[in-house]
Amino acid sequence: MTGKDLIKLLKKYKWELDRVSGSHHIMKKDHKTLSVPVHGNRDIPTGTLNAILKQAGLK
Repeated sequence: MTGKDLIKLLKKYKWELDRVSGSHHIMKKDHKTLSVPVHGNRDIPTGTLNAILKQAGLK
């Protein structure tokens, strides 16, 4: 899954784009923040993806 795909998934669960810091998009929901790496068409490494999904409460 690429960073752009992950951002689309998070938006479905009401996460909002707070800001962009370099190649990382900072998503915000309530008082939680997530950093999503967006590096072109490269897939996010499995461990990083699982950690982000866990922080978002989707896993």
